[in-house]
Amino acid sequence: MAASTETTDRVKRFFGIEPDQTVDDSVFAGDGSYVEEEPTVKEALLWLIPTGPGIVRYLHELFPFLGWIFHYNLTWLLGDFIAGLTVGFVVVPQGMAYAQLAKLSPEFGLYTSFVGFLFYWAFATSKDITIGAVAVMSTIVGNIISNVRSTHPDLAPETIARSLALISGIVLVFLGLIRAGFIVEFIPLVAIGSFMTGSALSIASGQVPGLLGLSGVVTRDSTYLVIINTLKALPTAKLDAAMGLTALFALYFIRWFCNFMARKNPRRQKMWFFISTLRMAFIVIIYILVSWLVNRHVSDYKMAKFKILGPVPSGFQHVGAPQLDIEVLQVLGPDIPTTILVLLIEHIAISKSFGRVNNYIINPSQELVAIGFSNIFGPFLGGYPATGSFSRTAIKSKAGVRTPLAGIFTAIVVLLALYALTSVFFYIPSASLCAIIIHAVGDLISPPREVYQYWRTSPLEFVIFFAGVFVSVFTSIENGIYVTIGLSGGLLLFRVAKSPGRFLGRVSITSATRDNLRGHSYVPLDTLGGKSHDAFLDIRRNDLSNPEISLLSPYPGVFIYRFGEGLNYINSARHIDTLTIFIFKHTRRTQLNKFNKIGDRPWNDPGPRRGQTYDSEEIASRPTLRAVILDFTAVNALDVTAAQALIDLRNQFNRYTDPDIVEWHFAGVSNRWTRRALVASGFGADRKEVIISSPSNTDAEKGGLSSAAESEPLLGAAEASVPTAASSTSDSKGNTVQTKTKDVDIETVGGEFSPVRSTATGGKRLVPVYGVNRPYFHVDVETAVTSVVRHLEGRGADSSGRE
Repeated sequence: MAASTETTDRVKRFFGIEPDQTVDDSVFAGDGSYVEEEPTVKEALLWLIPTGPGIVRYLHELFPFLGWIFHYNLTWLLGDFIAGLTVGFVVVPQGMAYAQLAKLSPEFGLYTSFVGFLFYWAFATSKDITIGAVAVMSTIVGNIISNVRSTHPDLAPETIARSLALISGIVLVFLGLIRAGFIVEFIPLVAIGSFMTGSALSIASGQVPGLLGLSGVVTRDSTYLVIINTLKALPTAKLDAAMGLTALFALYFIRWFCNFMARKNPRRQKMWFFISTLRMAFIVIIYILVSWLVNRHVSDYKMAKFKILGPVPSGFQHVGAPQLDIEVLQVLGPDIPTTILVLLIEHIAISKSFGRVNNYIINPSQELVAIGFSNIFGPFLGGYPATGSFSRTAIKSKAGVRTPLAGIFTAIVVLLALYALTSVFFYIPSASLCAIIIHAVGDLISPPREVYQYWRTSPLEFVIFFAGVFVSVFTSIENGIYVTIGLSGGLLLFRVAKSPGRFLGRVSITSATRDNLRGHSYVPLDTLGGKSHDAFLDIRRNDLSNPEISLLSPYPGVFIYRFGEGLNYINSARHIDTLTIFIFKHTRRTQLNKFNKIGDRPWNDPGPRRGQTYDSEEIASRPTLRAVILDFTAVNALDVTAAQALIDLRNQFNRYTDPDIVEWHFAGVSNRWTRRALVASGFGADRKEVIISSPSNTDAEKGGLSSAAESEPLLGAAEASVPTAASSTSDSKGNTVQTKTKDVDIETVGGEFSPVRSTATGGKRLVPVYGVNRPYFHVDVETAVTSVVRHLEGRGADSSGRE
């Protein structure tokens, strides 16, 4: 080991790299102390190599149904059958309606829904989600088809839609297999809400012309233009308006009436729920009957009294491999990111939401695999891009679904509709389908109480929400997605870059009940019976702490700084500037008259005028800088920029305190690679600070920490104190146990110990929490302050910081 280290040092010197200046770990050999080992790159690379159990676990995660299918029972079967059947009656009319949004024939909506229900259950980690044709995705597909056919009219609409689904499915499966599901966390809730609201407004406005039978309205235009043109075209309304408006009114009335009756009669709540759920099927059946009575003598569906659906092919008429060649890839390439983003937003957001409601956790990576495979196999049967549906998922959840297998029963209903009911679908009024779409997307609009919650929680995100909605309305849904995600990402970066750091002051905290304090203006602490401990609060009171509390300095010339949202290349300059300005303002140079010649003084610290000295009482009363304690609780990783910033700050402070050296202590460093980065930057260990003392014995009960002088107000020049840290151990009977250390006692700057049970004696002994070769790393701020004060007092520093 020593030979290897020596060889490494020689190689470093050859390339001009200074060998690591760390504590010689051999001084701790044989004394029973814990010596910390740094993580290595080899260790990190080995961690990436899959193990046997890891491969088995990975394969098991790919087929989650294996975890519950062997426990399937009749109770689950009944719940899945009812839920699947209920969703089936909803998805048939919705699927045909959504296919019209995608600029496709009605049967393509049924193909898409069938494949989604048939394949999803095997890969699902959500029992509630339903995959199939949805309004938003269908609208996106319709827009893509219109744009592509404007430049490539030779490509059929179904070819574009099926190829788009296949390409998207392949990408999603790849992301899922490499377990990249974490990318969905980059999409914030406010972006999802804005996207859903903007999409719902766009879809609903686009369906109003069909609902009223208006002509001459281009629904491909931006939402605001569609609304304006619809208002202009109102005089051209036809008989379709009667079929559409009455259907829309009936849908809302049935839902309201069922909800009202469920509240009036809670014992029949389940019955009213199923009646409300089946309202779309009821409306379709009623209006098919009305349409048949009116148009039964019409031979050509184009000559009907009002626009009807027309012939729907029976069975699967578009089976086969979708077209996937260079031309298709070039044409659809720019639209792939938008398609994948919409698939992710709808599916993951819905599945996670219902998972929290029903007390289970989804695996986002596995969900990518599930919707990916559904979109890969779907195009071979004629399906276009499919994802999760909010309305059908809500229905499925309330219907009492037990497992993902309920999708099989829904697929059976869709299959029966494809083969047995296509002749009936001929008479469905198109205006009634428009009413179904408007009614369905109405639930996607964020309710006022949710938007108000955005305002209460984060006003900036409230603005982002409406920005996304306005962009969707005045340009396109795709632009609305990118704007909300881009603004949310920019806001996150802004918050990280401007994350506040806080200087902390010490306050003693005592626990007490309100009964002990009620009616007393002054209560002696010894009467409360609670234990006191030190806490550290923001000295600027930005944490809303009580301003009556007097914060104390941990020790003259010692400063505690807590990072707000990490330390990285984005915010390191801000934190360093804050540290420098504050500390220079509240300390003085160790040598006040260091520069004899006025020309030697720096321009930004010119000092007193010519012939004068630093004799100001205010300057003389400031302490010298002794130590800086950095609270790394919020810092998970340290990049090169941040590490170099700390190095530069250390060098700057050392020049400021010359000939003294500033001590740097770190509290709450929990990441091994962060500790390695600090050590590599010259922090955390100093050979000079390790002292091997003569053999001695220590009582665990006493703790071994001395107290400092009396406390004084924050940033004052007088002495400050740290309370004595005492610990005790006891055996199983509650008796105090005094244990002895090994023959060699190692005193370090940061010695924190914790009792553990000894296998030899059955009692307890004290062991280091962190490695004794890292004396400047501490468990928390309180122990860091204790270590700093003990060490400064051991060096003989007085209350002003002088030695």
